[in-house]
Amino acid sequence: MAAHHMQVRVRFGELDPYGHVNHAVYLVFLEAGRVEALESVGMALERMAAEGWQVVVADILVRFRMPAVAGDVLTVETAISEVGAVTTRWKQRILRGSQVLVESELRAGSTGVDGRPKRLPPDSVDHLRRLMADGN
Repeated sequence: MAAHHMQVRVRFGELDPYGHVNHAVYLVFLEAGRVEALESVGMALERMAAEGWQVVVADILVRFRMPAVAGDVLTVETAISEVGAVTTRWKQRILRGSQVLVESELRAGSTGVDGRPKRLPPDSVDHLRRLMADGN
């Protein structure tokens, strides 16, 4: 599925009182995966800001399958499933080995730095397409 992989090691401060990764921390892992994926195709956040645009999350669906615990080494898989004129759709998974712990789907919008919708720059569309999952 994934066009990009990133690893993260679970730290003690990311746990809830039950010894599991807190559900909100998974969102941080997913965001880090998207940022690293963008950087891997030459789209660092700083570059986008300098060009006068940004990518913002419009909605996100997260399915929690199994918990992660301290010391786990997790893989965040990230792929884009659709690139439109203003929006992109992303699919992500967090795995421990081959076990899927978390699945996520989100829609992101392209905006100017003022937060108003803005078409994706044509060269950026080409970069984003490099993150599309096999078969899309």
